[in-house]
Amino acid sequence: MKRTYFTLILIPVLFLSACNTKKESSKGSDAPTSESSVTESPYFGQSPPGLTPEVFAPGVVSVEGRYEFGVSFSPEMDEMYFSPTIEGHSVTYFSKLKDGKWTQPKEANFTKGRVRDEFSATVSLDGERIYFTTYDSLYPLKIWYVNRDRDSWSEAKLLDSPINNEEAINLNGAKNGDLYYMKSANRKQIMYYAPDNNGEFPIGRKVGIDYGTHGFISPSQDFLVVTANKENDRSKDKDIHVCFRQKDGTWTKPINLGSPVNTDYREGSPTLTPDGKYLFFNRYDEESGNPNIYWVSTEVINRLKP
Repeated sequence: MKRTYFTLILIPVLFLSACNTKKESSKGSDAPTSESSVTESPYFGQSPPGLTPEVFAPGVVSVEGRYEFGVSFSPEMDEMYFSPTIEGHSVTYFSKLKDGKWTQPKEANFTKGRVRDEFSATVSLDGERIYFTTYDSLYPLKIWYVNRDRDSWSEAKLLDSPINNEEAINLNGAKNGDLYYMKSANRKQIMYYAPDNNGEFPIGRKVGIDYGTHGFISPSQDFLVVTANKENDRSKDKDIHVCFRQKDGTWTKPINLGSPVNTDYREGSPTLTPDGKYLFFNRYDEESGNPNIYWVSTEVINRLKP
């Protein structure tokens, strides 16, 4: 392994990314740059999947031998962000839909080099802000954001909130502005949320699920998808689970999405499209070293609702 990422237990995504650096470097770290890799709308030229997951944008977003995770679309579905690992660092790439075609993905570099690793970027559901996580010696696991500035983005700022009082990662928001994120304290990773108070987030509260990390909230907050070990057994591979909000505000126990979403390989980093129709996640085949981003209809979730 060429690089040590803070606490390996905390962020398995980055651990796997670092382990994959050697394979990635030998096959090329950037996506193809030919015109053929710039594909047509609406989903990079792909037909939406049904109940069986499919590799998303192979050769453009899911590049053989490169580790990727964390897909996020703008509400208008005309911008897409994701996090590949380039030369051992997790960065954010983006693509825009212009004249009916998606541009070649390239690095966003929100902090203009102030922080080396920028990842898990998510667009707010009003389209006006992007939140992302950073990591380096000065900013270990902090949440930053940029605001929309016409067709570009503002200067990156560190989120001024108690959210950043401790290590925080993977922040994403609901339609009403509430924020959900993973917090680390005393070597434990716990899902938190911060209610929106007129654009400020002064209080963070535990979500209250039994277990699960790297959570992503549905637009209406009726369910939360998380990464968790099978049956919460630390000796087994991770799977995608869902927790449904109940009428009294509590959450169901995590429900494994089952096959064909989950396999004998490692599935993680779930995200949702702004309209809640599709689930994105990554699947890591440690034997072949071939991680990819997959997508599937959220009907696989709706069928599990109690």
